[in-house]
Amino acid sequence: MPPVAPPLTPVLERLLADFDARKPAALARVVSMVENQRDGFDALLAALHPRIGRARRIGITGPPGAGKSTLTTRLTRAYREAGLTVGIVAVDPTSPFTGGALLGDRIRMEEVALDPGVFIRSLATRGSLGGLSSSTRVVADVLDAFGFDRVLLETVGVGQSELDIARAAESTLVVLVPESGDSIQTLKAGLMEIADLFAVNKADRPGADRVRNDIELMLGMRSGLALTHAPAHHGVDLGTINNPGRAARAAATGEQEEHWVPPVLRTVASKGEGIAELIDALDRHFRYLGASGELTRRRRARWREQILEVAEQRLRRRVWGDAGIQAFIEAALPDVEAGTSTPFGIADELLRRGAGILTRTVT
Repeated sequence: MPPVAPPLTPVLERLLADFDARKPAALARVVSMVENQRDGFDALLAALHPRIGRARRIGITGPPGAGKSTLTTRLTRAYREAGLTVGIVAVDPTSPFTGGALLGDRIRMEEVALDPGVFIRSLATRGSLGGLSSSTRVVADVLDAFGFDRVLLETVGVGQSELDIARAAESTLVVLVPESGDSIQTLKAGLMEIADLFAVNKADRPGADRVRNDIELMLGMRSGLALTHAPAHHGVDLGTINNPGRAARAAATGEQEEHWVPPVLRTVASKGEGIAELIDALDRHFRYLGASGELTRRRRARWREQILEVAEQRLRRRVWGDAGIQAFIEAALPDVEAGTSTPFGIADELLRRGAGILTRTVT
């Protein structure tokens, strides 16, 4: 028998009714509730859960200054012109000194911020690593349940550590620029594995072609692709030598059903160049996800991770927040310091006591 969803209070029922009526104020209140985990947020999420799964989630990541916000704005404008609604979750870093964040994405995206078909929510990382706030995924769930056609997730822009985006989005776009430095070094630390698409933004600047060629070369080598269209170099006919970079470009230009090779696109977001091609590539990737079964796998992986996170949060509240548990730990510290007890033995006893607390809670 499936677990029973927690009941809604009358206040939450009224809030849910306004949410169903697609009132922006209600959406903002629900987002604030789940972001800050206020009383009743889990009951509200449980009520919204059957409506989740219709939006396409697109993650946008890359180093600072790559133009992610400008690219997000251009994508949003294009989707709005096509009659689609867009929810945006933009994550900014939290200051390690004040705990605050600038949350300036509304300023950077001001040309779409007032569009009634667009909702922008800025979140602070609050110490969370991986480029996302810990509440990003549940906020995306709320936007999905509200009925947005596209949900765009923009990370803080710290580069190589932003790997959580692949678990939160269905399509991950990595944005690079000619000024990114050593593009090979940039891609070595995980971004290569999480990217479904690459955009070389500010492609009107010198070095853009080199960045694109470097990425395609790595993609081709990783995929084991080969091509015989390499140009001559220093008098040597390389046409007889495999060229994995060009093979990657050729494989990425059409429909892909069994194996996805990320396309590397040129964009100049400030001028709106390359946006149509980017949207076409995103559409092709989503069709690939559906045809290959990868979409189901990714969504189930996201739910699996959320289940474990929720269970861990509740375990922490119910067990580690118990006064008796805290008193036991404090009483054990002198023995650990003296060497007569070990942290491992204390941890085993904590698990035993925690199991008793959970049993009493369930019964």
